[in-house]
Amino acid sequence: MGAQDVLTRKTGVIVGDDVLALFKYAREHKFAIPAVNVTSSSTVVATLEAARDAKSPIILQMSQGGAAYFAGKGVANGDQAASIAGAVAGAHYIRSVAASYGVPVVLHTDHCAKKLLPWLDGMLDADEAHFKATGEPLFSSHMIDLSEETVEWNVETTAKYLKRAAPMKQWLEMEIGITGGEEDGVNNEDVDNASLYTQPEDILNIYNTLSPISPYFSIAAGFGNVHGVYKPGNVKLHPELLGKHQEHVHAAIGGDEAKPVYFVFHGGSGSSKQEYLDAINHGVVKVNMDTDMQFAYMAGIRDYMLNKKDYLMTAVGNPDGDDKPNKKFFDPRVWVREGEKTMAARVTVALQDFNCANQL
Repeated sequence: MGAQDVLTRKTGVIVGDDVLALFKYAREHKFAIPAVNVTSSSTVVATLEAARDAKSPIILQMSQGGAAYFAGKGVANGDQAASIAGAVAGAHYIRSVAASYGVPVVLHTDHCAKKLLPWLDGMLDADEAHFKATGEPLFSSHMIDLSEETVEWNVETTAKYLKRAAPMKQWLEMEIGITGGEEDGVNNEDVDNASLYTQPEDILNIYNTLSPISPYFSIAAGFGNVHGVYKPGNVKLHPELLGKHQEHVHAAIGGDEAKPVYFVFHGGSGSSKQEYLDAINHGVVKVNMDTDMQFAYMAGIRDYMLNKKDYLMTAVGNPDGDDKPNKKFFDPRVWVREGEKTMAARVTVALQDFNCANQL
């Protein structure tokens, strides 16, 4: 039996009960699904190719900045117009190609802070329109990140958005506790280290508030996570805290499920494989991957450019002759593909590290 056996839709973008079933299967079988930030069709297909070859489910997600890039840097982003348009366009593109790769795909959007809520509102408008036309939302899930606000306002506002998503059986990921470092314009490099560790009472409060609304939610809890490839101060990752959160919630609510919370691992760059596995053992079902993927994609293009430099300086003329054409070297399909290959290789490593490979 594999993950596809618990899904009604075996390939392509999954929604609703299938997302819940996939995360439940992952939690029970102790693997996590990489959530790869994508910014273009090229990064999408690189990720899908890796998932297909590894026989793995995958999560494709767009940040607010990544979504705007999908629309084009020349599009103005007042009132989040470019980010909304790019996210919707990216979602339709992913939906159109995902099934061709033969794996289940969760279509997700990344960190949405308070100032970016108009972006989430616009995407939910698109979700509701798609739901009215097809019976399912455009996106599988969204993330609302109000971790920089007060806990009370964070939980209250998240609950309001979950109420809007619930009729569509749409998943909502929320964050409590701040992830350090810097990513996509959000800079928490100077945050107090104590803020990087979520308390079990907060997790229980979230669970008690959200679960009566909908079962389709997950929590990105802080356990020392840091975005980027560095660690400010003396921050140390403590995945064992997630286990204490699970114990605290289970003791309060009872039931047969010893790990009732679906956790998400943010800021994983630079973490050891054992730290990933420890977090997964405590109920992490999704691990965000951005920084490492950006570097991997760049590396393939960088190496190609360095190795083929003498064939890329002019349209005609190279070491093989002054009249030799260089089109086969500067064709974007050639050098962009090199980035796709190195990014796919890095996604494959993540799939293996998180026990996600060969789970279908």
